[in-house]
Amino acid sequence: MKVAIIGYSGCGKSTLAGYLSELYQIPVLYLDSVFWLPGWKGRKREESADIVKNFLDTNVSWVIDGNYSYMEYERRMEEADRIIFLSFNRFSCLFRAFRRYFKYRGTTRESMGEGCKEKMDMEFIWWILHEGRTKEKKEKFENIMRQYSEKSIVIKNQKQLTRFIKESR
Repeated sequence: MKVAIIGYSGCGKSTLAGYLSELYQIPVLYLDSVFWLPGWKGRKREESADIVKNFLDTNVSWVIDGNYSYMEYERRMEEADRIIFLSFNRFSCLFRAFRRYFKYRGTTRESMGEGCKEKMDMEFIWWILHEGRTKEKKEKFENIMRQYSEKSIVIKNQKQLTRFIKESR
């Protein structure tokens, strides 16, 4: 099984990816952990893309969470057996991001790059509320859902996510 999880920041992509990885006993790759180096420094695009390519080349089953279009995005979507788009509204995402911050502050969560302690700042809040939801980004998600409609699912709220998890068992 191959599962690609995409969606807006703070919607729970990494949490769902970890859950499905455990449930199906398949490897998980968190793209934030690929991109971010210690101290919140971004890894070079080519190096990030190579890490994801290697992961895809060496695993017959996987769960990958994240959007990063330059990290084998088309290949991930094409090879995935299931594409899950978490499309929670911006305020739900902001609430979830704050809850995550209070849970992990001062530590680095498993789904993040090593040495990147959980943080919440105005730049990230602005990303959740505005920059991460541009017309271009919305259209990209819509195009993926249209292109791969037979293997895609859109989850818009916690009730739908809870139902999906229950049905996955």
